[in-house]
Amino acid sequence: MFKIGHSYDVHQLEAGDLLTLGGIQIKHHKSLVGHSDADVVIHAIAESIIGALGLGDLGTLFPDNDPQYKNIDSMILLKDVKQRMHNLGYQINNLDVTIYAEKPILKDYKKLMENKISQAINIQSHLINIKATRGEKIGPIGLEQGIGCESVVLLIKEKNEENN
Repeated sequence: MFKIGHSYDVHQLEAGDLLTLGGIQIKHHKSLVGHSDADVVIHAIAESIIGALGLGDLGTLFPDNDPQYKNIDSMILLKDVKQRMHNLGYQINNLDVTIYAEKPILKDYKKLMENKISQAINIQSHLINIKATRGEKIGPIGLEQGIGCESVVLLIKEKNEENN
Protein backbone atom coordinates (compact mmCIF):
# COMPACT_ATOMS: atom_id res chain seq x y z
CA MET A 1 0.00 0.00 0.00
CA PHE A 2 1.26 3.45 -0.94
CA LYS A 3 0.45 6.86 0.54
CA ILE A 4 1.50 10.22 -0.88
CA GLY A 5 1.85 13.38 1.18
CA HIS A 6 2.57 16.96 0.14
CA SER A 7 3.28 20.10 2.13
CA TYR A 8 4.41 23.69 1.68
CA ASP A 9 5.85 25.85 4.45
CA VAL A 10 7.08 29.43 4.42
CA HIS A 11 8.60 31.69 7.07
CA GLN A 12 9.54 35.36 7.09
CA LEU A 13 13.13 36.54 7.19
CA GLU A 14 14.44 39.22 9.56
CA ALA A 15 17.85 40.69 10.31
CA GLY A 16 20.07 38.06 11.91
CA ASP A 17 23.19 36.03 11.32
CA LEU A 18 22.10 32.40 11.07
CA LEU A 19 19.56 30.30 9.15
CA THR A 20 18.58 26.73 9.93
CA LEU A 21 17.55 24.82 6.80
CA GLY A 22 17.32 21.04 6.60
CA GLY A 23 18.88 20.80 10.05
CA ILE A 24 22.00 22.66 8.85
CA GLN A 25 23.00 26.03 10.28
CA ILE A 26 24.04 28.49 7.58
CA LYS A 27 25.70 31.86 8.19
CA HIS A 28 23.59 34.52 6.53
CA HIS A 29 22.62 38.16 7.10
CA LYS A 30 19.03 37.16 7.83
CA SER A 31 17.30 34.59 10.05
CA LEU A 32 13.95 32.84 9.76
CA VAL A 33 11.16 33.88 12.14
CA GLY A 34 8.96 31.30 13.84
CA HIS A 35 7.74 29.77 17.09
CA SER A 36 10.25 26.93 16.71
CA ASP A 37 13.59 27.21 14.91
CA ALA A 38 11.53 28.01 11.74
CA ASP A 39 13.31 25.33 9.66
CA VAL A 40 10.96 25.38 6.64
CA VAL A 41 12.63 22.31 5.12
CA ILE A 42 12.04 20.10 8.15
CA HIS A 43 8.55 21.53 8.65
CA ALA A 44 7.56 20.72 5.05
CA ILE A 45 9.01 17.19 5.26
CA ALA A 46 7.36 16.44 8.60
CA GLU A 47 4.00 17.80 7.44
CA SER A 48 4.11 15.85 4.17
CA ILE A 49 4.53 12.65 6.22
CA ILE A 50 1.75 13.73 8.60
CA GLY A 51 -0.49 14.39 5.60
CA ALA A 52 0.24 11.03 3.98
CA LEU A 53 -0.72 9.34 7.24
CA GLY A 54 -3.94 11.37 7.52
CA LEU A 55 -2.93 12.85 10.87
CA GLY A 56 -3.79 16.48 10.11
CA ASP A 57 -0.97 19.00 9.95
CA LEU A 58 2.09 20.21 11.84
CA GLY A 59 0.09 22.79 13.81
CA THR A 60 -2.37 20.13 14.97
CA LEU A 61 0.33 17.86 16.37
CA PHE A 62 2.70 20.61 17.57
CA PRO A 63 0.65 23.79 18.16
CA ASP A 64 2.53 27.09 18.10
CA ASN A 65 0.65 28.26 21.20
CA ASP A 66 2.15 25.41 23.26
CA PRO A 67 5.20 26.70 25.15
CA GLN A 68 6.96 23.31 24.99
CA TYR A 69 7.58 23.92 21.27
CA LYS A 70 8.99 27.44 21.67
CA ASN A 71 12.41 27.56 19.94
CA ILE A 72 12.41 23.75 19.59
CA ASP A 73 14.81 22.10 17.16
CA SER A 74 12.55 20.98 14.30
CA MET A 75 14.55 17.74 14.01
CA ILE A 76 12.92 16.69 17.31
CA LEU A 77 9.51 17.16 15.68
CA LEU A 78 10.61 15.21 12.60
CA LYS A 79 11.83 12.31 14.75
CA ASP A 80 8.46 12.28 16.55
CA VAL A 81 6.67 12.16 13.18
CA LYS A 82 8.98 9.35 12.01
CA GLN A 83 8.04 7.33 15.11
CA ARG A 84 4.32 7.88 14.47
CA MET A 85 4.86 6.71 10.88
CA HIS A 86 6.59 3.51 12.04
CA ASN A 87 3.90 2.92 14.68
CA LEU A 88 1.34 2.94 11.85
CA GLY A 89 3.44 0.46 9.85
CA TYR A 90 4.85 2.72 7.12
CA GLN A 91 8.30 3.62 5.85
CA ILE A 92 9.53 6.27 3.45
CA ASN A 93 10.03 5.16 -0.14
CA ASN A 94 11.39 8.58 -1.16
CA LEU A 95 11.25 12.31 -0.45
CA ASP A 96 11.39 15.08 -3.04
CA VAL A 97 11.99 18.55 -1.61
CA THR A 98 12.17 22.00 -3.24
CA ILE A 99 13.50 25.00 -1.32
CA TYR A 100 12.51 28.49 -2.52
CA ALA A 101 15.18 31.04 -1.47
CA GLU A 102 16.72 33.98 -3.28
CA LYS A 103 19.70 33.89 -0.94
CA PRO A 104 21.77 32.22 0.29
CA ILE A 105 22.69 30.08 -2.69
CA LEU A 106 22.18 26.53 -1.40
CA LYS A 107 24.14 24.35 -3.85
CA ASP A 108 26.88 23.67 -1.27
CA TYR A 109 24.35 22.71 1.44
CA LYS A 110 21.91 20.36 -0.31
CA LYS A 111 23.93 17.15 0.21
CA LEU A 112 24.62 18.12 3.82
CA MET A 113 20.87 18.54 4.34
CA GLU A 114 20.14 15.18 2.68
CA ASN A 115 22.65 13.47 4.97
CA LYS A 116 21.36 15.20 8.11
CA ILE A 117 17.74 14.35 7.29
CA SER A 118 18.58 10.74 6.38
CA GLN A 119 20.22 10.29 9.80
CA ALA A 120 17.25 11.84 11.61
CA ILE A 121 14.66 9.59 9.95
CA ASN A 122 16.93 6.58 9.48
CA ILE A 123 16.72 6.19 5.70
CA GLN A 124 19.43 6.12 3.05
CA SER A 125 20.34 9.59 1.76
CA HIS A 126 19.80 8.60 -1.89
CA LEU A 127 16.08 8.33 -1.08
CA ILE A 128 16.04 12.09 -0.44
CA ASN A 129 16.29 14.62 -3.26
CA ILE A 130 16.69 18.28 -2.33
CA LYS A 131 16.44 20.98 -4.96
CA ALA A 132 16.71 24.74 -4.57
CA THR A 133 15.39 27.50 -6.77
CA ARG A 134 15.30 31.26 -6.55
CA GLY A 135 12.49 33.78 -6.81
CA GLU A 136 14.30 35.73 -9.54
CA LYS A 137 13.80 38.94 -7.51
CA ILE A 138 9.98 38.61 -7.83
CA GLY A 139 7.52 38.32 -4.92
CA PRO A 140 8.32 37.69 -1.24
CA ILE A 141 10.87 34.95 -1.99
CA GLY A 142 12.67 36.95 -4.68
CA LEU A 143 12.68 40.08 -2.53
CA GLU A 144 14.25 38.08 0.34
CA GLN A 145 11.27 38.58 2.63
CA GLY A 146 10.96 34.85 3.27
CA ILE A 147 12.01 31.31 2.42
CA GLY A 148 9.61 28.56 1.43
CA CYS A 149 9.82 24.81 0.93
CA GLU A 150 7.68 22.07 -0.61
CA SER A 151 7.96 18.38 0.16
CA VAL A 152 6.40 15.34 -1.48
CA VAL A 153 6.76 11.96 0.20
CA LEU A 154 5.82 8.45 -0.88
CA LEU A 155 5.19 6.07 2.00
CA ILE A 156 4.97 2.31 1.66
CA LYS A 157 3.56 -0.24 4.05
CA GLU A 158 6.39 -1.97 5.96
CA LYS A 159 6.76 -5.68 5.34
CA ASN A 160 6.04 -8.02 8.23
CA GLU A 161 4.95 -11.61 8.65
CA GLU A 162 1.29 -10.70 8.07
CA ASN A 163 1.79 -9.00 4.69
CA ASN A 164 4.82 -10.81 3.22
